[in-house]
Amino acid sequence: MDSIDQSGDQIQYWVALNRVPRLGTVRFGRLEAFFGRLENAWNADLGQLKSAGIEGRAAREIISARSRVSPDDEMERLRLAGVMAINWHHPDYPARLKEISNPPPVLYYKGTLLASDERSVAVVGTRSPTTYGREAAAALTTDLARCGITIVSGMALGIDGIAHHSALDQGARTIALMAGGLDIIYPREHTRLFQQIQENGAVISEIPLGVRPSSQSFPRRNRLISGISLGTLVVEAGEHSGARWTVQHALEQNREVFCVPGSIFSPASRLTNRLIQEGAKLVLNHNDVLEELNLSSVAHQIEMRLAPDLPDLATDDEEKKLLTHLENEPLHIDEIRRRAGLPIAQVSGLLTMLEIKRLVKQVGCMHYVMIREATPIYGN
Repeated sequence: MDSIDQSGDQIQYWVALNRVPRLGTVRFGRLEAFFGRLENAWNADLGQLKSAGIEGRAAREIISARSRVSPDDEMERLRLAGVMAINWHHPDYPARLKEISNPPPVLYYKGTLLASDERSVAVVGTRSPTTYGREAAAALTTDLARCGITIVSGMALGIDGIAHHSALDQGARTIALMAGGLDIIYPREHTRLFQQIQENGAVISEIPLGVRPSSQSFPRRNRLISGISLGTLVVEAGEHSGARWTVQHALEQNREVFCVPGSIFSPASRLTNRLIQEGAKLVLNHNDVLEELNLSSVAHQIEMRLAPDLPDLATDDEEKKLLTHLENEPLHIDEIRRRAGLPIAQVSGLLTMLEIKRLVKQVGCMHYVMIREATPIYGN
């Protein structure tokens, strides 16, 4: 890994200083403004640090860190872990993150960061979704991913995991913001998912290697989930869900907030229903998100370029004809028979074949819907 980033500054000193407690956005800014190159800040004495606006305790911690942190050793650790590090001047640093009030001075990532990720939507929610929540998360994320939207989440169990999986199933990009170092996979149940995301997106953290997630790091991490995205979609969340922190950050960052409505009797929908009452955009399908973000025309072009011609997947002429009578909303087999003008036994046989080919799905009580692709409902 090259120790000089494309901004011309020496990234190893940014990485080393990022190990120092109490050095956040403001103090990094002061160090850079005063010293120019952070190599000078790393080697500064107490008086120089004070002149730069770094108060006593923080200044002493910088000096103390030199005895236990080696900038070159830090870069070697990153290299061995396969992790890239960039500062906020690097051209690959997500542009939208620079807009928030407290952008991370250093980002660590595995995978790739692309300009197309500017078209991104965060999908978050409870770790314990209902069947309704799982289905809604999978369906909405699948449709957004098919429209070229990068799906952002936090790789937690529940809605987060469903969102990442659904995007990956479409061959779409997805980004996970982590609350600890990238050499620590949390939760462990998502070890395979962690690898898959890197192959078609990126896992990102502001936390140095070796640092485990903490109760404080999750709410702080959530500002990055909302900050890197055009808007945040909350699928299902109770009043005390961690998603509330993402929503709060999104509002502070002037980002759009979208919510899927739920049952008034379901504790898992209390936060989303309340947010809708308070002005969040109610979402019934993915177009509600795209229209609010002014992405409908771009998404339509991408979807038309990528979407298969479903009737062509039905090899039998009668199957193709029957597909024209189905909708995205459930239809009873008797209504399908009436529309098609075919005997019930023939309709039943055709529907069975279309189910096998995963072009239609029975949703209960002999009601069928047309599906563009299989939408698995993941456990996490």
